[in-house]
Parts: sequence; structure tokens; C-alpha cells
Amino acid sequence: MIRPDSALATRCIHAGEIDDPHGSPHTPLYTTTTFKFASTAAILDVVEGRKAGALYTRYGLNPTIRALEEKLAAIEGAEAALAFCSGMAAESALFLAQGRQGVVCLGDAYGGTLELLAAQLPALGIPTRFLLGHELDALPALLEAGAGLVFFETPTNPTLEQFDIAAVSALAHRAGARVAVDNTFASPVNQNPLALGADFVVHSATKYLGGHSDLTAGALMGRQADLAPVWNWRKNLGQTIAPEIAARLARSLCTLPVRVERQNATALQVARAMQAHPAVTRVLYPGLPDFPGHALARRQMNGYGGMLTIEVKGGGAAATRVADRLKLFALAPSLGGVESLATQPCTTTHHGLTPEERARRGISDAMLRLSVGLEDAADLIADLEQALA
Repeated sequence: MIRPDSALATRCIHAGEIDDPHGSPHTPLYTTTTFKFASTAAILDVVEGRKAGALYTRYGLNPTIRALEEKLAAIEGAEAALAFCSGMAAESALFLAQGRQGVVCLGDAYGGTLELLAAQLPALGIPTRFLLGHELDALPALLEAGAGLVFFETPTNPTLEQFDIAAVSALAHRAGARVAVDNTFASPVNQNPLALGADFVVHSATKYLGGHSDLTAGALMGRQADLAPVWNWRKNLGQTIAPEIAARLARSLCTLPVRVERQNATALQVARAMQAHPAVTRVLYPGLPDFPGHALARRQMNGYGGMLTIEVKGGGAAATRVADRLKLFALAPSLGGVESLATQPCTTTHHGLTPEERARRGISDAMLRLSVGLEDAADLIADLEQALA
């Protein structure tokens, strides 16, 4: 056991690990589907919740999965965590369990999330509403009308807009609503929404938590009582993470602080270089003093992250030409890995939105979203400069 007040780097390595009888320093991979018991009474103790134990992997009652979940909870400073087969699985289970009174989504979000909220949830009778950052004055009325869950990313995808977690949480709680923050872009290294008043934190663990572009997973953290109904949705929709992926994710979490701190530093160097480039009209990065949300980012973040978005002079066609000329940045629609990636949101993450809706959200065709990896900053800048030339 480690102390609850241990530093993040210590928690990332030691939290949740079981005491393996063979002396393994990390939790072994249990590919077992089902687990045997000495008696019916022993089975009932686990089934009815009197004792913790392994039972059936689809339920998440598998030692490898439970060890990962304890680590995830410790990393976010939560009472409990649930691991999922993807970030979208985590979000959908959360909305189905805790959002049936209505979900309000603030600001930009991942395209798949917007589609889930705009199409699938209303088809199930769950009311959803969308407010952009400049429309927050309308939030109290939606909460008064009965919306039970406020959901938002901060920083947002792809404009890196900042939302005040503490202020939104206080407003929602006064109306009896809960708050869920997608912390994927920031990671627990750079931001801790639960400490700022949020009720849930959700991650696409495919991104920074996994960090190597070799797994697909999701995570949801919060209070044990709030996660209990989500657990049932996960179980019956078959959304539980596979033990093999849980073991790989637990391994990746051990290096999370080292990776993210390096990505923070490199992204700031890249952002400054792009800000000075004549072929770039705008750079969106929370660490730049002239970024609109910089003051808020300084208050609620511990680091500014590895994500930035640039706008290329000449519009969408020019941005496409730059993307196609990149050599070190891989052209791929993901983020958070050790390798640097670039994507044009209008062709990938937000392609499903109409041009009018992208424009309303401030997502221009000239944007390139950059996920900065662990390469040398000078090499990344040189690659961008040759593509922009």
C-alpha cells in the first residue's frame, strides 16, 4: 500500500498493484473469463457485494481490471474508477446512467461525442442541449428546467477553449445537477477536475493515459455511489475493458508524468515558433500569454498540455497542402502518443458536422490540430517549417 498523499508519479507506479505471491512487481495479466469458488456461500459473498473478489471478467470483476481501476482512481484523486473498452463507451454509459433528466454540453467536443448527444440520446428520449462558450448565460435556465448533467471538455477539441470547472460546478450543484469533465486533452498531470468541484472525470484512455497509440480504452472516475449505476450499464452493454488491454494501460500509466511533462515543454516551443511564422495566421495554445483562456488555464491547470491548433494562411486548401507535406508529423486522427500527429479537423474529427456548424463553433477549414509527441522540439519545428514553406 502507498500513502494517499503520495505524489502523482508514485501513485502512477504503485497504486492498485496486488501483492503477487510469486513476487511480480506489477499485477499479472489474468486472461481468465470466470473464477472458481470453494463454496456457494463464497460466491454469494461476492455476487451480493459483501466481499470483494474475482467473479466474471465481463462484469469487471477480474484482478487485472480491478488493479487498473484502483490505479486510475488514485491518479485522479477519486473514490473509484471504471475502465471501459473505449472513451465513447465510458461517455455513453455515463449519459445513460446519470443523464436521463437531460444533458447540457458546453463548448466544442469530440465529433463522436457530439453525434452521440445530438442523435442517439434524443432517440432514446434523453433531452440534450448545446451551449457554446459565449452562451453560458443560458445555462441556469436549462438547469432550472431540469437538466441533470453538465458535460464539457476543457481544453476543448480542437480550439483549446477553457471552461472554469469550479464556477460551472458550483452553478450546477446549486441546481442539484452533476458535472462531468472530459479530461483527455489535459490528462491528470495537468488538471484535476474532481479537486475543482466536478463529480465525474472521463478519459479516452486511448490518448495520453495509454500514450503509445497501441491500445483503445476509456476511463470514468468519481464517487463510488455515483459510479454504481454506471457499472450496471457497462456490465449489460458489454463495455468492459479486456484484461489484456487493462494490463497494457496499467504499464503505460507508470510513465504518464514523464511523458506529459516533456510534451508540455515541447508543445510550448512549437507554439512559440508557429506564432512567429509568417504562413500561420493564428496559434491556439493555452500556454501562450495572448491566448484568450490563458489566465484561466494558469489558475486551473498545472501544465498547458501537448495539444495545439494552428490556422494556415490561405484557407482550407493551403492547410491540406501543409498537412500532406509533413514528414515527421504523422497525418492521423488521434493524439497523446509518443509520436507527433497532425490532423485537419474538417476532414477527420469534425467532418461529420456541417460546414455551417463548424463555422458557428469557430472550427475553420484552415485549422491543423497538432499532437506533440516526444521527439526533439527543433526537429518538429523544422518539419512544420518545411511544410509551410
